[in-house]
Amino acid sequence: MSGAAGASRVTATPAALDLLAAIVADHGPVLFHQSGGCCDGSSPMCYPRGDFRIGEGDVLLGEVGGQPFYIGGRQLEAWGADLSLTLDTVAGRGGMFSLDNGREQRFLLRSSICLP
Repeated sequence: MSGAAGASRVTATPAALDLLAAIVADHGPVLFHQSGGCCDGSSPMCYPRGDFRIGEGDVLLGEVGGQPFYIGGRQLEAWGADLSLTLDTVAGRGGMFSLDNGREQRFLLRSSICLP
């Protein structure tokens, strides 16, 4: 597991911070993980901090609302070393195992590398 060097490479919108605060109030400390896989892996997942094992290849991008945000090393490599992300929310259901599921709002990542 690598650490984030310097400033956080992930920020959050006010809406994402509000949803995160509600989740932390219900579940306690959490962490985010972006795996880059298919299906649920294409969205940032939010887990209770003790319920998800960070792997040796995962990289800490920074913190959002005081909660750590990790990304799979291969995904970071594919997206580029200078990656910066913004955590936002949209209407809908979160990933099956993510704590945003069932809240009618889900987390979404935005980045300039994803713009047309």
